[in-house]
Amino acid sequence: MFSIKETSILLILLAFTLSGCQNNPNQTGNQVPSQPQVANTNAASANTAAPAENTARNAGMPVTMPLIDAMFTDEAFAQEAKTNVQLSDEELTKIRDAARNGVLELSGETSDDDARSTRASTDRTRQEIEKIIGPERTNKFFDFIRTRWGGNGAEMATAQPNSVPTDTRVVVNAPAYRMDIFRDGKLVKTYKVGIGYPEFPLPTGLRRANEIIFNPTWTPPDEPWVKGKVQPGKKVEAGDKLNPLGPLKIPIGLPSLVHGGKQPGRLGTFASHGCVGLTDAGVQDFARELSSLAGSEISAEEIKNYEKQKSETKNVKLAQPVPIELRYETIVVEDGKVYVYRDVYERGTNTEENLKRVLQAHGVSLESLTEQERSALMAALEKMAVDAHGEKVTETSNNTNSNKNTSGKVTRNIKGEKSVTVEIAALRGKGYPAPVNLVEK
Repeated sequence: MFSIKETSILLILLAFTLSGCQNNPNQTGNQVPSQPQVANTNAASANTAAPAENTARNAGMPVTMPLIDAMFTDEAFAQEAKTNVQLSDEELTKIRDAARNGVLELSGETSDDDARSTRASTDRTRQEIEKIIGPERTNKFFDFIRTRWGGNGAEMATAQPNSVPTDTRVVVNAPAYRMDIFRDGKLVKTYKVGIGYPEFPLPTGLRRANEIIFNPTWTPPDEPWVKGKVQPGKKVEAGDKLNPLGPLKIPIGLPSLVHGGKQPGRLGTFASHGCVGLTDAGVQDFARELSSLAGSEISAEEIKNYEKQKSETKNVKLAQPVPIELRYETIVVEDGKVYVYRDVYERGTNTEENLKRVLQAHGVSLESLTEQERSALMAALEKMAVDAHGEKVTETSNNTNSNKNTSGKVTRNIKGEKSVTVEIAALRGKGYPAPVNLVEK
């Protein structure tokens, strides 16, 4: 995931790999913190079966060919999928090939107009997988992927909308392009971030950061999309202009990272292949804050010294894992205002039912509001119930553009407004905290 030098990244390789938004399966950064000193998250590994409520919570999480392709980079995935979904070796091979072909169809070119949407990508993915294993096992296969991808949801499944942490953790809300650091329940810093393209959506769930990797190298794999100035198997050194990883990366569970390499103009929009993107300065600042949260503080001077030693990759283990909570909330109450964000990943969240849930969580009913406030809120929902291209999104219907925009170019920008704000008198002083010490570049 990265600012792929905004122009060159060899064929959107990007199935998360090129972009560096893919974790090495042997690295730490798996889901669910195990030490309660930082946060009380007593949950099983993401590789174990999830309870029924977690399956329901994950139901709306999109599964695309690039995501499936990235999952296969974990050697354990194929065997676990074979066992859990009852797949044959031949079927697994066909799925793997279909996923890789789906990635290769995406060109490295970018366009603001011709692009696929999240739902269009998921629709096509489902159609292709159903051809191989049928509808019933496709459902099981997708549920299995969502469980692995989304991390632990036991705590999030019961959380109230817009919940404010009472512990120490990092919260990322993709539709708001916002990442917050909470220390003992107090918001101490906010970052403006770039998120995954619609074809490479950022997941949701509770994960953890275990380490910070400074000066990561990148070795292009032996794949057909590797061409140009890099060669398969030939390591690209840290700091090289052809290395898309930036000065450091923080694994937060396969296949996502928090990493740098972004230009300031890419923050607040789509900027990666399934990761949380920051500028180089922003990710260095975040690394310093993260290490402090974990009780193993890394100073700004130490970070600069790591950066100077570009030829030396340095893995710094955190004293304690730090929870990273990935949210998808398009309706957020913040100090007397309701922010309705665009449904960029087309999950059908901007509905009256969801609005009522959010208001109720803050002790207010939709019916108790003034007619003017209700009208403004309903208009905001209508306006923001659209995808990145401005096309209407509904909660249950298939995207009407599933057969359109087949250029194979990723969606980089958003057409029109990204949010609508409505002030509600009864919510004054309530809700999620406003940004603090905002880092925007």
